[in-house]
Amino acid sequence: MSDTFPITIYHNPACGTSRNTVALIRDAGHEPSVVEYLKAGWTRSQLQELFARMGARPRDVLRENGSPAAELGLLDPGVTDAVILDAMVAHPILVNRPIVVTPLGARLTRPPELAVDLLPPKA
Repeated sequence: MSDTFPITIYHNPACGTSRNTVALIRDAGHEPSVVEYLKAGWTRSQLQELFARMGARPRDVLRENGSPAAELGLLDPGVTDAVILDAMVAHPILVNRPIVVTPLGARLTRPPELAVDLLPPKA
């Protein structure tokens, strides 16, 4: 297993896609740092930094299904990024998953195969 190449996955163990992404990373010979974000929660600055690395806006990573996004009025196109970001801090389930972060980049990995090019090349 690689200890020199940091891989972090923001993971929800109840999500099959998230579990499959962890398995894909491990099958490639790496042990990711797993952050169960529903337990750990988010800070505003953490999300801002993560989205900047991803080149994404909060709306791009907003989980619409299986979350309170509609009830909170977040699906309206006029809702600002700041409002969505505040809601994500208050309700971590609003952040879609899994998100993989490595020195090669950061992205929402739906489907899991989107994580492959974030991993180091095979020796």
